[in-house]
Amino acid sequence: MSFNLRGAIMENISGNSPEEVEATIVDAIQSGEEKMLPGLGVLFEVYWKEASEQDKQEMINQISKGLQ
Repeated sequence: MSFNLRGAIMENISGNSPEEVEATIVDAIQSGEEKMLPGLGVLFEVYWKEASEQDKQEMINQISKGLQ
């Protein structure tokens, strides 16, 4: 049996308002639970697919800066 985690996460968050998306992100980060990481990864993937090249570069720069 195969489980599509990405699909399940997308189904759970589809149609969420910006406030609900923000609450999901904040909760995942504040809780620090490992089980929340796949959801953040899916949200990042959604962002990345919709982002302009400039937005992507800004995100890359921010992440790189945060890793120093």
